[in-house]
Amino acid sequence: MQTRTSGSRYDSEEHMQRADAASDESDLQDSHILEVADHGVDPVPAARRREPAHATPADADDGRMGWRDTLIWCGIPVLIVLLIRIFLIGAYTIPSGSMLDTIQLGDRVFTSKLTPKYFNLHRGDVVVFKDPAHWLNDEGNRASGDHLIKRLIGLPGDVVECAGAGKPVTINGVDINETAYIRPGVEPSSFPFRIHVTPDHVFVMGDNRSNSADSRYHQDDGSNGLVPVGDVSGVALVTYWPLGRMGLLSGHHDVFDKVPDGTAQ
Repeated sequence: MQTRTSGSRYDSEEHMQRADAASDESDLQDSHILEVADHGVDPVPAARRREPAHATPADADDGRMGWRDTLIWCGIPVLIVLLIRIFLIGAYTIPSGSMLDTIQLGDRVFTSKLTPKYFNLHRGDVVVFKDPAHWLNDEGNRASGDHLIKRLIGLPGDVVECAGAGKPVTINGVDINETAYIRPGVEPSSFPFRIHVTPDHVFVMGDNRSNSADSRYHQDDGSNGLVPVGDVSGVALVTYWPLGRMGLLSGHHDVFDKVPDGTAQ
């Protein structure tokens, strides 16, 4: 009996020690959780947390940036085209036939605004210019608005003349063969003329000479029918419409290869 009583007492003491140990461990765990919470650490695992369903301010900013990016990418090409159109390229519509067959009625042409602003004009260039002295009162071949289009024949200092009646045009005493651009069956000039091209001016003629009120017809306009270089808006380079006639406009500069520089004042 004493042995059993002693063993029972020992068992009871051991059981109580285990219970105390478990209680201490629980207190330590509770203390740890409280300590963690006090230090601001989230005891809930990240995988169990849910993000709010509504958009954050950062999300809204990303949307606005998307629109800004779209506007930028669309706006830059438009700006480039506008700058090219304003400073480099001119566009004109041809409503009549003084430049047949080189340019047809209704053709649309692009011009380079770099000439004569930055590059020199050459004999043979197809030029668009402002009406120098009310030519449009007699001329149907205007290139949109108050502009006309003709071929440049004489540069400053040149003497341009023709005996008429089918005779060739001469520049500084040299005959030129204009069959490359004059309309077939049309004479270089049906009447005689002789003009000295003054400084800062050019002499122009239409390719359809029988239907072109050009420099020959305006010798009494106060400038002897000449066009101030400052009134030249550009050199026509290409026909872009209609598509079936799209192509480069040639200056046929080889026609003038043998013409010496002019010296007339």
